[in-house]
Amino acid sequence: MSDKAPTLQKFPRTFWTANVTELFERGAYYAMASFVVVYLGQLGMGKTIPSNLNGMLLWGLVYFLPILSGTIADQVGFKKALLTAFVLLSGGYFLMGYPVWFGGYAFSDVIKDEVTADSNLFAIVIGAIVLIGMGGSIIKPCISGTVQKTAGVIGRATLGFGIFYMVINIGSLFGRGTAFAVRKQLGLSYIFAVSIVCCIVAFFVVLLFYRDPEREGGEAGSKARKPLGRILKDMFLVLRNVRFILFLLASSGFFFIYAQVYNVIPLYLKRVVDLDPPMDVITMANPFVIVTMQLLVTRLFGKWKPINSIVFGTVVLGIAMTLNLVPVFSEGGIRASFAGWVPIAFVFAAITVGLIAVGELFSAARTYEYIGALAPKGQEGLFLGYANLPMAIGAIVGGPIGAVIFNDIMCRGSKTLPSGLLELDPFWNSMGWVVLMGIGFASALAMWLYNFWLKRHPA
Repeated sequence: MSDKAPTLQKFPRTFWTANVTELFERGAYYAMASFVVVYLGQLGMGKTIPSNLNGMLLWGLVYFLPILSGTIADQVGFKKALLTAFVLLSGGYFLMGYPVWFGGYAFSDVIKDEVTADSNLFAIVIGAIVLIGMGGSIIKPCISGTVQKTAGVIGRATLGFGIFYMVINIGSLFGRGTAFAVRKQLGLSYIFAVSIVCCIVAFFVVLLFYRDPEREGGEAGSKARKPLGRILKDMFLVLRNVRFILFLLASSGFFFIYAQVYNVIPLYLKRVVDLDPPMDVITMANPFVIVTMQLLVTRLFGKWKPINSIVFGTVVLGIAMTLNLVPVFSEGGIRASFAGWVPIAFVFAAITVGLIAVGELFSAARTYEYIGALAPKGQEGLFLGYANLPMAIGAIVGGPIGAVIFNDIMCRGSKTLPSGLLELDPFWNSMGWVVLMGIGFASALAMWLYNFWLKRHPA
C-alpha cells in the first residue's frame, strides 16, 4: 500500500476562463447598477418609474429568465450562448448611454416628481433594459454551469464555487471602483462606457480562450438535445411542487429588502442628502464585506442548519435598515458631517450595505443547499434552476413597493429646498425605515413558520 496522499487535480483552463469572464461581466453590471434609478430620474422619468423599470423589468429579467435561458444555453452550447450574451449586453449598455451621448436629451442634476421624458426616450431605455436583462440571464447559468462541470468532475466543487463567489465580488469591486473614477472625470452617463468595455473584453476572452466543458472533457456530441416543448414542460413541472413554491415565496422577502440597496437607498441619498452621492463607493461595502468575511462566517457558522442560517440572515437585513434612523435623530440631522468631511447619512448607508452583505453571507449560499434538500431525488438540477426566482420575485415586487415606501411614506410632508433637495419630516422619514425593518422581520418569521409547517407535513 502506498503512503502517498492522493494528488489533487488542477482546475482545467475553462474553469479559469469562466471565472475571468465572470469577473468582467460583474464589473460591467455593477459599474452601473448603483445608479440606474438615479440616472433614469435625471433623464426626466419622474419619481416612481425609474424604480419600476429597475426592479420589475431589469432585475426581473436578469433573475427570472435563467429558468429558460439556462436550459436553452445547455442545448446550444455555453460558448455560443456567452458570445451572444455579451453582444446583447454591449448593445444594451450602449443604448442606456445613447440618450445623453448622442440623443441630445436633457440631463438634470435634480430628480423631479413629474415625468418630462418623451415616448422615444422611454422606448430607447426599455429596449436597453430588455437587452441587458436578456444578456445577463444567459451569463448566470452558463458560468455557474461551467464551474459545476469543470470543478465537479475532479471532486473540487466546493472549492470551485468558493473561488467563483470570490471572483463575483472582486468583479463587483472592480466595476464600482472604475465607474467611480470615470464618473468623476467624465460624468454619470459614462458608467455605461465602463460596462461596454468590460463586455468587449469578456467577449474576446470567451472567443479566444473558452471551450465548452464537454469539449474539454472529450464529451463533444454526447449530449442529446431536448425539444423546446420538453424544456417548457420541465420548467412548469417544478411549479407543481407546493412545498417548493411556498419556500420560494417565503424566501423572496429577503431579496425584497436586498433590492432596496438599489432602489430606496440611491433615491434617498440623491434626493434628500446630496445631489452627487457616491453610490458606487457606498455600495462597495457589499462586495468588500463578502470578500473579507466569507471564510470566517463559513468556518464559524457553517454547521448551522440551513433554515436557521437563512432566518438569521433575514433578521440581519431588517436590523440593517433600522441603522438609518440614527442620522435622522442625530444632532444636525442627516446632512450633518461625520468627522467633518462626509454626511453622516452616507456613513450609515455604507454600514447598512455592509450589514446586508453579512446577512447575504448567512442566507444566499445556504438557500442553494436548502433547495437541494427540498428537491425530489433525481430532480435536483431542475429545482436548482429556480434558485434565482426568489431574487426575481423580490426585485419585481421590491421596485414599485420600494418607490411607494420612499415617495409616499418617507417623503410625506416634505419640502423642497432651494438646492433642489428634499427636507423630510423626521417622523415620516423614520417610518419608512421602520416599514423596511418590519418587512425584514416578517420575512424571517415567514421562513420560520414555513419550516415549522414543513416538519408537520413531511413529503
